[in-house]
Amino acid sequence: MFGRKQDPPPEVDAPLVPEPPQPAPQGKGRPTPRRKESEARNRRPLVPADRRAAAKDARVKARVQRDLEYQAMRNGDERHMPARDRGPVRRYVRDSVDARWNLGELFLPLAAAFLVLQFVTARGAPVVAFASLVLLYVYILASVVDAWIMWRGLKKRLTVKFGESTLPRGLMMYAVLRAFQVRPSRLPKPQVKHGQHPA
Repeated sequence: MFGRKQDPPPEVDAPLVPEPPQPAPQGKGRPTPRRKESEARNRRPLVPADRRAAAKDARVKARVQRDLEYQAMRNGDERHMPARDRGPVRRYVRDSVDARWNLGELFLPLAAAFLVLQFVTARGAPVVAFASLVLLYVYILASVVDAWIMWRGLKKRLTVKFGESTLPRGLMMYAVLRAFQVRPSRLPKPQVKHGQHPA
């Protein structure tokens, strides 16, 4: 405890190792282009030299794209469908609407029949004409109520299956407009039969 302090061990200098020589920095091997030259190289004409040929090419490309989308909607190929019809959520909405008997899908034929009946009986039997008009309005109201009931049930199933945060906007109008279309005229074409509800 009170003994002599021990001397620290003598320091030994480590041998110096010479560092390898660093290569001298080299340039990029070419002069920096002037700003005017860079801008000229990147400049593209806003208006093509031949406007008619460019417009014709654009029309041809648009027609090819429309034909491709139309064929995709007829055969159910989702890769080439328009953006508003792509995705599993919209596919589920289409299948749900197509599997259900909707009052709206008979609206156009019945409305045409009621209007013809009204015009035919307007002079000879005004009571029949008035009754056909009232029946048409009752059918419209029933179709709207049916579409609302359809959307309420569909929205619950969509929320359970996909989650509310993943549902895109505009699904209600997408479903209701499809429900009011005559089934053979729907695009994309129905892929399920009546009663064949999606899981």
